Amino acid sequence: MTLETSPAAERNRQFIVDVLQTVLPDTGTVLEIASGTGQHAVYAAPRLSPRVWQPSDCYRDSLNMINDWSHAEPSPNLRDPVLLDVLDQPWSVETQPMTPGISAVVAINMIHIAPWRCCEALIDGAQRILPPSGVLYLYGPFKERGEHTSPSNAAFDHSLKSRNHEWGIRDLEKVTLTAAARQLELIECIPMPANNLSVVFKRR
Repeated sequence: MTLETSPAAERNRQFIVDVLQTVLPDTGTVLEIASGTGQHAVYAAPRLSPRVWQPSDCYRDSLNMINDWSHAEPSPNLRDPVLLDVLDQPWSVETQPMTPGISAVVAINMIHIAPWRCCEALIDGAQRILPPSGVLYLYGPFKERGEHTSPSNAAFDHSLKSRNHEWGIRDLEKVTLTAAARQLELIECIPMPANNLSVVFKRR
């Protein structure tokens, strides 16, 4: 079996896990939104035990890729992927609650490769399902104070918009204000390699 791979996931997975080990609640289920190939899921799950890792994606082809990876690199705390579209209300995990309960929502390289309404829906969903002190973790490139943080990010943003005019690198302040209006407070913003950020919110 040939596994679908994302070079970016291979490069950034350890840096992301290093941050998650410090910012996630100690227990509970971590819901990953837009898991893609599943590489982050199979890498993070064993390193973040005893937390349970729940991958999800809105595309059935991605669920197949996640299953392939989880079969190749199984972990007892890695759940089978679920179909989840952030634009749906309620989310599938709301109608079929998790045990243990969801304590964190993680979205890696998602909000810039989706329309803005998907970012809003992600934050809406996090507000609905996270308990007090639950964590929303976002990873990816961001603009700060309306400006790109590097020429490479500006070029990447142009490339995204050429593929879909609704895509693009999001403004950190706009995301933060959107989260604050939904009882999610910015706790930490951590610089990452390749001009990315780890942005950590906590549910009030």
